[in-house]
Amino acid sequence: MPEVLERFLRYVRVDTRSDESSPGSPSSPGQLVLLEMLASELRAMGAADVSRDQYGYVMATVPATSGCENVPAIGFVAHVDTSPEMSGTDVKPIVHHAWAGGDIVLPDHPDAVLRPSEDRDLAAQAGHDIITASGLTLLGADDKAGVAAIMGAVEHLLRHPDVPHGAVRVGFTPDEEIGRGAVHFDVERFGAVCAYTVDGGACGELEIESFSADLATITFQGVNTHPGYAKGTMVNAIRVAAAFIDLLPRDQSPEATDGRDGFLHPYVVDASVDRTSVRVLLRDFDTAALRVKAALLEDLARQAVSRHPGARMTLHVQEQYRNMREVLERTPHVVERAAEAIRCAGFTVTITPIRGGTDGSRLSFMGLPTPNLFSGVHNIHSRLEWTSRQDLEAASRVVVELARIWAESPHRGARRPARTALL
Repeated sequence: MPEVLERFLRYVRVDTRSDESSPGSPSSPGQLVLLEMLASELRAMGAADVSRDQYGYVMATVPATSGCENVPAIGFVAHVDTSPEMSGTDVKPIVHHAWAGGDIVLPDHPDAVLRPSEDRDLAAQAGHDIITASGLTLLGADDKAGVAAIMGAVEHLLRHPDVPHGAVRVGFTPDEEIGRGAVHFDVERFGAVCAYTVDGGACGELEIESFSADLATITFQGVNTHPGYAKGTMVNAIRVAAAFIDLLPRDQSPEATDGRDGFLHPYVVDASVDRTSVRVLLRDFDTAALRVKAALLEDLARQAVSRHPGARMTLHVQEQYRNMREVLERTPHVVERAAEAIRCAGFTVTITPIRGGTDGSRLSFMGLPTPNLFSGVHNIHSRLEWTSRQDLEAASRVVVELARIWAESPHRGARRPARTALL
């Protein structure tokens, strides 16, 4: 599938960095540029039912092949936006053809070096065509690798009617990186029995479990006055917030946790003497543990306030997404077919929990069971982000294999007891 690389290189050049401060959908104009591009390409390929709705979501159908009209429709989903944490302007993708295995110095930022001695996944790809950015931006493979893989699979299926498949629905979403990717996703209009996001990491990975996530906003109210006459009057909300942040347990920070550990992560502070708010991400694989974390935040905030007489605080907790395993345990055949497709593509299946979330986390609870497939991306949200041509093509092959597997056994495993252990 050589066209997958060409597509990927074209897509990453479009600046689709999402913007949390924007209330619109998409949150940034570049996303709409790429979404329109994808809609046009789908029409040119011959896909059916191509649409872009008022929120930017693009959907389309690869019609079922002859004899497979009654196979349940399945879907594939990827997001077009890139992380707001790193610039996506003027991305210059570089293909390091048949990489010989040495250090890769990114030319526009010589201190940015990919070293196989420090990256086992990279070391295993000697001889592959490694793709990086130039060092000033992220690459955008999260998730334009998934976009390219799906588009390549769509083209392959449309060109090869000899590959049996039911109706295949594709969906491209905006603003996943800022937690809005599924907000306006019309599951009923999508019309699939399940979907697969193509938004994972190394080849062979299959993700069936995500964090459960809440967002806490703690607001500290102080008293402002002229600093020259502030004695006995001023209550500095910035100092109260600083005391609160200092009280947060170090062993529950992102930098101190891995595996199945949850965390508390203060990541935005909006500060003034009169009023300072701190936004904190609450993450845990056990949904009930989020309540414990929220209670801890409230206790620590009250402790900080008690040290500054006259200060006040409020805590607001907003649900973001939930562990998709809670849904996928009830539809194990959706996961089993994904694993079979990965094996058919030549890889060992690796089941890993996502220390984050995908559109699939929300979609699963909206009635569309959605595990996450690998896309071949590494070092996401970083100037050191990379993928390879071979991994892009592998992700695309898995999409094709899944469509075929569902057609060959449309009802196998579809009726299972609820909450069956996965794999």
